[in-house]
Amino acid sequence: MAGSVSPKKGKRRLSAEMNVVPYIDVMLVLLVIFMVTAPLMTQGIDVELPQATAETLSADDEPLTLFVSARGEYFLDAGGDAKKALEDQTVIDRVGAILRNKPQTMVLIRADKGVRYDRVANGMSLLQAAGAAKIGFVTDAPTVPRATSSKSERG
Repeated sequence: MAGSVSPKKGKRRLSAEMNVVPYIDVMLVLLVIFMVTAPLMTQGIDVELPQATAETLSADDEPLTLFVSARGEYFLDAGGDAKKALEDQTVIDRVGAILRNKPQTMVLIRADKGVRYDRVANGMSLLQAAGAAKIGFVTDAPTVPRATSSKSERG
């Protein structure tokens, strides 16, 4: 059969697969942008947090934060100027107004590690007087891991 045409063996077939490499590149660039900008988005007063080991809380809604500065002044991250120190009654009024709209709002206390304990305890009692049902404390993770007891491992 001299007249028949044979298919070329070196012909490339078309691939129906999607090339996802450009999408992965874009995703990684966005991830780097969010990682760089996320720490800059923290609002409020600068406080030096105490260190403690605790599990991170996951909340559906944005929590309300009461800041206690090293001088024992109170600041709220909602309901007005976050850079202005608040009186005790103002803290109760503002937190109470927020909790009337959203009763299940978590309230966090972010206190400087150098503040006197009675100011933190007073802040907690102010939050309870305002009707806060969920109160938590913000801490930093320890820089040195805690030593585990080797007695239980030796058995």
